[in-house]
Amino acid sequence: MVGLIRKKRGFTLIELMIVIAIIGILAAVAVPQYSAYRSRSYNAAAIEDLKNAEIAQEIYFSQHQTYCSNTSTLIGATYMLFLSRGVTFTIDPIQTNTYSYVMRTRHSHGDATYIIQGPGGSIQKE
Repeated sequence: MVGLIRKKRGFTLIELMIVIAIIGILAAVAVPQYSAYRSRSYNAAAIEDLKNAEIAQEIYFSQHQTYCSNTSTLIGATYMLFLSRGVTFTIDPIQTNTYSYVMRTRHSHGDATYIIQGPGGSIQKE
């Protein structure tokens, strides 16, 4: 009679396998979404820095009556252009002249390069 009364303790193997399968499915969905979210946030930083560079170009133009073709001239306190960590910023010196400019940004962890042709241009994904 003593052998018939048995207390259940713990989980069965089937229950544990079901829980592990559910966790695996959730992880398979969550990890790619998290990676895409991070990539979008890095791209947003590159876009914002490009918008700030556009403002710095206009400040430079108002002082010198030409657009700046030197990246290092715009970056810093004089024209209030400070880049986010990981963002690279370039000005195309061949296409930048008295009346127009071409600038690009890209974040090292992002998945896109952004370009603006100004003045008055819109930011495009390159």
